[in-house]
Amino acid sequence: MDKYQIVIRPLVTEQGTHQAQTLNAYPFQVHPKANKIEIKQAIEKIYNVKVREVRTANRKGKPRRRGYVRSTTAGWKKAVVVLHEQYHIDLF
Repeated sequence: MDKYQIVIRPLVTEQGTHQAQTLNAYPFQVHPKANKIEIKQAIEKIYNVKVREVRTANRKGKPRRRGYVRSTTAGWKKAVVVLHEQYHIDLF
């Protein structure tokens, strides 16, 4: 996989900005089949930072209903990337 296919988008939320300021941790939506090593290498190459730790979580889709039809939204994978103290990402 290409590094731009692994990292789909940064998750800019209130909790994410708080973690970025206090813990130097940044959340990203990543490809569901990407592992921690691939995520670490992709973040280091895209943003030119040093990654200390990667935490991942698979998020299930939420149930939705439109009329009588019941379905779920798509599931996705979230990665929280902790950087070394001297590095930061300017998106947050």
